[in-house]
Amino acid sequence: MSSEWPREFDLNMEEELLEAWEASDGIRELIANALDEAALSETQEPDIFEDDEGRWHIRDYGRGLTHQDLTQGEDEEKLNNPDKVIGKFGVGLKDALAVLYRQGVDVTVHSPYVSFTVEQASKAGFDDIETLHAVIRKTEYPDLDGTEVVLDGCTEEDIEEAKQNFLTYTDATLLEETRFGDVYEPSADGPASIYVTGLKVATEADFLFSYNITNTTKTIRDALNRERSNVGRTAYTSRVKKILQACESGEVAERLVDDLERVQEGTNHDELSWKPVQVHAARVLNARSEAMFVTAEEQGQMKDLVDRAKGDGKRVVTVPDSTRRELSSESDIEGGEIRDVDVFKDEWEESFEFDWVHEDDLTPNEKEIWELKDKVLSLVGVDDRINEI
Repeated sequence: MSSEWPREFDLNMEEELLEAWEASDGIRELIANALDEAALSETQEPDIFEDDEGRWHIRDYGRGLTHQDLTQGEDEEKLNNPDKVIGKFGVGLKDALAVLYRQGVDVTVHSPYVSFTVEQASKAGFDDIETLHAVIRKTEYPDLDGTEVVLDGCTEEDIEEAKQNFLTYTDATLLEETRFGDVYEPSADGPASIYVTGLKVATEADFLFSYNITNTTKTIRDALNRERSNVGRTAYTSRVKKILQACESGEVAERLVDDLERVQEGTNHDELSWKPVQVHAARVLNARSEAMFVTAEEQGQMKDLVDRAKGDGKRVVTVPDSTRRELSSESDIEGGEIRDVDVFKDEWEESFEFDWVHEDDLTPNEKEIWELKDKVLSLVGVDDRINEI
């Protein structure tokens, strides 16, 4: 490589690429790269800050960018660590540079190896074709740890909009962690979100929870298209089911069961339309509390038994017929029997202990009632069929 500075590196990208992207989309890619580098190099989280001159900085503390990182191609290191990183295409940085150039944001990148800016120039050997070039200079900061990107011309709103694509920059409340992913409280003023290794890929207006999928599948990885957003529900449904079926905390199960009781009204969230989730919620609740599961029909046909269960302090949970049938062959998460109306009836009958009292030991009032036995039996017409009482 020539020792002369500066040098132009053809990015082989035209300014018009990804015309639908805003400045925040380009900034999102830069943040994703910084987060990936922190994960792969096991260094501290990136810093994002504004300097005194109104320029924004995205700084990681990893291994430092080189001119080779400007080539396009799938990143083997990232492909080998799909559940640690966001990127995989090897085009995120170049996409960001192209979008930000088009949006009038000047980008300067510093690392211990190089410093560069971006400009449009004729393609080598073809004066009539202009592409974006990185103008690479000798590094201005040879002692820098990591890579620092300086953005001149973007707004705080652009930065905040980009940051909202990442779970780490939200105030989402973690409810439960599982080996497949994590369950979060959705935003109070917006839809639930689906994240893959911390990157928002979709929103769900009718979901009960937000999810961060940390154990990905090939289907999910293949669905993470270049734009990274609006991934179809079919790509992540199976993983969300697995996450919920792995949850065993009382809080998540309680809210699932609350929503399960709305299935009969048709006002439940979408997760509770999945029978495996309904069954799992019941299995957790059965282990965590005194509950009894019934269908709407059983509520009417066995009202006395249902009222008796309520009187005994049981929480009566109404479930769809198909879920009720499946529960009859399931145990709860601790191996216990799931209480339906049949199980409760057996429990109630077995709860009685009889202490036989001889007639001579009855109180005067009890003897008065006892003397009425023959009259009562004759009234119902069975006195001739009773040998002994």
